[in-house]
Formats: sequence, C-alpha cells, structure tokens
Amino acid sequence: MNAASPNDSDRRQWQPFPAFNFVVEIVRDDQSKALAGGAFSDCDGIEVSQEVKTLREGGNPNRVHRLAGPVAFGQLTLKRGVTHGFDLWQWFSDSLANPALRAGVTISVLQSDRREWGRFVLSRCLPVRLKAPTLNARDGNVAVEELQIAYETFRWEDKSNA
Repeated sequence: MNAASPNDSDRRQWQPFPAFNFVVEIVRDDQSKALAGGAFSDCDGIEVSQEVKTLREGGNPNRVHRLAGPVAFGQLTLKRGVTHGFDLWQWFSDSLANPALRAGVTISVLQSDRREWGRFVLSRCLPVRLKAPTLNARDGNVAVEELQIAYETFRWEDKSNA
C-alpha cells in the first residue's frame, strides 16, 4: 500500500511551472470540434498589460493619483508545429473571407504525469499570420513554421486541485 505522506501534497502544490509540457486546442466559433490535432514546440505571447493614467491633484504638487487605464492583450505565437491536416490553413483562409469568424484557444499546461495542471483560455481569437516551413521531402507531416493569433481576453483556470 502506497500511502501519501503529508508532504507529498505540499510538493505537488509547489512544483515549478512546467512550461515545457503543454497542449494547444483551437475550436472555431462556427464548429463544435477542435481543429486538426497539432503539436508545437513553442508557445509565446500570453500576456496582459494595463495602462496607468496619472492625475496630479490641483493645488498639491506632491500628490499624484494613479488610475487604471485601458487593458491590452498580447499576440499568441505558436512555432514549429506539426498537424494531421489542413484545418489551420482552412481557418486562416475562412477568416480572410469572413473577418467576423473567431475561435477559442485553450493552452493546457500539463504536469510531469500528463495530468492537467491548469489552462489559459483565450477568447475571440483571430489568426493574423500563418507561415509555412521550409519544404523537406524527408518529412511526411503537414507542418506549420509559425502561427500568430490575436485574442481579446484570456483567463487562467487552475486544475491543480481537481
């Protein structure tokens, strides 16, 4: 019988962020299933920043008020991907024909045992750049050198206690 010691749960809770182990899923708003399965070596651009407005208090040169300003989100970049089909290319093509077409993107961060640790959920995503790789006759997969996706919002969903 393998009984977990009280410190085992503490160790799991304080593991470093496993940035090397992730899964990306893209679901178009006009479809219910995810696009062709793909694996990417790099995922970058999950970020948010807030502009700060500064107001000086009248008559008091030593007092400054900081107010929350507009929020800006980054641009997701997926690099060196391999997929099982042409769905990503079709999504980009369809987005050119229908600029209102959006998708949802989920980046699941996995623990070393492949259980989901948490996920970034990006909403109202629009493909903005799709770059083909160098063509190589030795490889039999459909490849994507780089896919850039603009998104309007994101949130983190913690799955570590599930």
